[in-house]
Amino acid sequence: MATIGNESLSIIDVAKRLDPNGSTADVAELLAQTNEIVQDIPWVEGNLPTGNRTTIRTGLPNTVWRKLYGGVPVSKSTTAQVDDTTGMLTARSEPDVKSVAMANDPARFRLDEASSFIEAMGQDFCTTLLYGDTSINPERFYGLQPRYNELPGVGASPSAANVIDAGGTGSDNTSIYLIGWGRTTAFGIYPKNSRAGLVHRDLGEIDAFDVNNDRYRAYADLFEWDCGLVVKDWRYVVRIANVDVSDASSGTGTMANQRLIELLIDAKNRMPRLTGNIQPRVYANRTIRSALEKMALNKSSNALSIRESAGQFQSDFLGIPIRTVDQLLNTEARLT
Repeated sequence: MATIGNESLSIIDVAKRLDPNGSTADVAELLAQTNEIVQDIPWVEGNLPTGNRTTIRTGLPNTVWRKLYGGVPVSKSTTAQVDDTTGMLTARSEPDVKSVAMANDPARFRLDEASSFIEAMGQDFCTTLLYGDTSINPERFYGLQPRYNELPGVGASPSAANVIDAGGTGSDNTSIYLIGWGRTTAFGIYPKNSRAGLVHRDLGEIDAFDVNNDRYRAYADLFEWDCGLVVKDWRYVVRIANVDVSDASSGTGTMANQRLIELLIDAKNRMPRLTGNIQPRVYANRTIRSALEKMALNKSSNALSIRESAGQFQSDFLGIPIRTVDQLLNTEARLT
């Protein structure tokens, strides 16, 4: 059974450390409440004002079995540097001062108004985390799918070894990700010398403008989240692609005979390890998670389980928590 690591800092931990007055931490907690994946990602301050430069080992040194009086040739490892940039995710709330004044608790009213913007930021972040491609949208950051977007074969990149073909051939495909989060594997970043990457600024009472460009008085809140993703070790992310949603829901076709469980076992065994400072998590959308939980009710399946934790029911695969990510599409194109 996998041991869940707890050495990495979540976005809430980082916010609390960098913002003792608690305002940024409050925003981080709101963000995490509506997006399960945000709870899992460890966050690290980047070493660049625009992101992070990572040195990745690309080759190991040579070793020899030495004979008596035999020499040992000099060898060294090879490395490469990769720059991951951050994007500037921003939201702005401007409720009318009169609507705030009519509330029984004006401060709570503003927080409730702001929470919808924060939730939208979380959804946009998750979408970019999964599908962000800086060659198409340079203002965002580079996500998971572009890094794991080819099947193994001649000429494929090394990371293609961690892409598993689930066999779906239609137009209703989705993906499942198994990620081993950690400071040496995969983690979120915010720019160097920035404030936890998630900042709330109360701009006070301002002149706002309606659709006709006419003024009205409003309270302004600005939310800024400079964020990015680093995959330092590609072996700790596995993508199960071409999962036929219809087959998974019915347990037929390409997903017959509990095929989902077999695919997850294959994904788990692609990772070098799942213990220590690694936090393994399975990510799927609601349709696939429902299919997995139905399998968990089948007493012949010991790989999947549903347990109660902290007053909530948690689905696990061989001890690895299964998380819901609504931004994983059911309409992904077939990966060939």
